[in-house]
Amino acid sequence: MKKDSCLVLEDGGFFTGISFGAEPDEEADGEVVFNTGMSGYHEILTDPSYTGQIVMMTSPHIGNYGDMDEWTEVGPEISGRKTVKARALIVRSVYKGRVYDGRKTIDEFLTENGISGISDIDTRALTLKLREKGSQKGCIIKCDITNGKPPKEDVDAAVARLSKMPEMQGQNLIGDVGVSKAEIINPGMNTTIAVLDCGIKANIVRELTSRNITVNLFESETDVQSILATGADGVLISNGPGDPAVLKNQIELVKNLIDKIPVFGICLGHQLICLGLGAETYKMKFGHHGINNPVRDELTGKVFVSSQNHGFAVKEESLPADVELWFMNANDKSVEGIISRERKIASVQFHPEAAPGPVDTSWIFDEYIKIAEDK
Repeated sequence: MKKDSCLVLEDGGFFTGISFGAEPDEEADGEVVFNTGMSGYHEILTDPSYTGQIVMMTSPHIGNYGDMDEWTEVGPEISGRKTVKARALIVRSVYKGRVYDGRKTIDEFLTENGISGISDIDTRALTLKLREKGSQKGCIIKCDITNGKPPKEDVDAAVARLSKMPEMQGQNLIGDVGVSKAEIINPGMNTTIAVLDCGIKANIVRELTSRNITVNLFESETDVQSILATGADGVLISNGPGDPAVLKNQIELVKNLIDKIPVFGICLGHQLICLGLGAETYKMKFGHHGINNPVRDELTGKVFVSSQNHGFAVKEESLPADVELWFMNANDKSVEGIISRERKIASVQFHPEAAPGPVDTSWIFDEYIKIAEDK
């Protein structure tokens, strides 16, 4: 099939390919990040933390097992959300054959959700470029490819468009995700966890309810009094997209919850807790996106394989002295979790709920609940 599309990066670099899914438009513009998972593309595409980003899969062949709505990470428990949160998908090779009855092809899934895809890209070369230069803004355009190149004027127009797109650093994106009003899920249990929804993944809710927990789900702009009034045994700050440092309301909320109620966090929630404690965050060069990231429990020395999706991290040297470093990334030594049993604080940068990924760290939910129930 003749190449008919092009991924253009903010530095003027381009990669030609073949389009699939919906027709690309400016809604397909975003920060290009690579994910090292070999599977789980459906969960990745529907993860609210990928809001504002174009996802490239480093695994060379994507789509062979199709898509099912029940795998979606913005539902089905939580209503009123757009299904696909990533801006677009980049793959080396897209599967175009038959899938099991009851499933959709990835082309059908993207098309019905208005999301663009581009295949036949040299994803290895693109990954190496992002590792060397860092994540870049990018867009997918339809164009005539002649002698392996798109028209110069099309590339120049795309670069000009990207120059007006804001950097991920400084962006508040949680208004694009999460519930718009409070919800109670699995009522009547002995233990209740309040959850601040900054873009929560559905499997976090499943992990809690499977442990006989009532979940009081709050919108991200809620207040301290509303959370404490529930009489919850603890509060979990969820994952979500964008730059944590600009979320002033949520940082202040977390700061005012600490020492009043046990406080837990996952991914963005971990960052917000650290910021509430007076620590600092920074933008990573290309982030951690994948389902094979090793983390070391600094309290036991055990190493776990984790699912991760974040482009910001906490500066270790900025952490207060009264919290312990709980987890550290075994590759780059970045902070992956903190804990203070005395202050009833615990948070992790990775995703113990997986979806996709290994379930090595699902025990962390048990640890959170144990801290919450320990009166």
